[in-house]
Amino acid sequence: MTRTTSVTAVRAAPIDHARITDGLAEALRVKNEAARLGMALAPTVDRVYLVACGAPNRVMLALEYWLDQTRTQLHVKRFFPAEFVTLEPRLDERTLVILASKSGTTRETVDAARYLQDKPCQTLAVTSTADALLARAAKRTLLIGDTEQAHTGIFIALQALVGGLMHARDGWPHLDALLRSLDALPEVLVEAARQNDARALEDARTYQHDRTLYHLASGPMFATAYVFGVCMLMEMQWMHSIPVEAAEWFHGPFEILDASTPVMLLLGEDPSRPLAERALAFCKKYSSRLMIYDSLDYPMHGIDPVIRPIVAPFVLQAALNRFAEHLSELHGHHLDTRRYMWVTEY
Repeated sequence: MTRTTSVTAVRAAPIDHARITDGLAEALRVKNEAARLGMALAPTVDRVYLVACGAPNRVMLALEYWLDQTRTQLHVKRFFPAEFVTLEPRLDERTLVILASKSGTTRETVDAARYLQDKPCQTLAVTSTADALLARAAKRTLLIGDTEQAHTGIFIALQALVGGLMHARDGWPHLDALLRSLDALPEVLVEAARQNDARALEDARTYQHDRTLYHLASGPMFATAYVFGVCMLMEMQWMHSIPVEAAEWFHGPFEILDASTPVMLLLGEDPSRPLAERALAFCKKYSSRLMIYDSLDYPMHGIDPVIRPIVAPFVLQAALNRFAEHLSELHGHHLDTRRYMWVTEY
């Protein structure tokens, strides 16, 4: 049943330090196990498939990007679970299939794990607890606990796993820096939320009557453009909220831009940044209705400089969560309200 929420009942949730840091404690605990597992798996796999829906799929987009950057000889491909089962990609004993779901109950992801149970491959599930359906269907698990911070928790566990894999297989030299930086990440997320809260309220007031927003980003930062645009504004605020890859912008989408078009531009610190900067320069020329969020504006205390590009999408996500909270209050539309998801058959 759809929940009806009155305007006066909706309030932006405050920044809760303990809720963020405690919510990631289990993911941090499991990250060392994940790194060791990645190193152990390295000599046993030639092919990695990344399989998940929604936000976890976009976490995997970032992993795919960094695996590609190491010039690894691994064959790496990302799928949505229903797509994976339909396409039936090649599997053998040297194939590792990584599946992720926040709750461990996502039907398509659980179905994909069950589909793989009698196939010649290795499976690893990243999810909440050992009794989750997904955990029970996979051969190995990394468990991040039952947490509201599952999006970042999945990132921490999987990035540590991929770091171990890249270190052992391709000599990636930054594994220790990565693990130290992941330990610092929860405090950095709180720091980013606090730094952006006043600006987020100002932006929410400015754009509260727009029903369409575009989000532009490149490389791993597109994961944030997607999660914020689709999972938060489209799903949680029922807005027309469209993420566009900066590399695609000049090949059709830019024709939508005029002086009244609101665009959010997200800039990271990875090698794809020039693509986003080019789109930004164009947007500045034709519109002043721009929200520019740049990870370089965030100090990220405790994050090693070489790891900043890897965690930047999640730092900006923490900052943008404040925009969603304030927009929710101004819209009188609680972020938990759904019309269809978990409400109807689909």
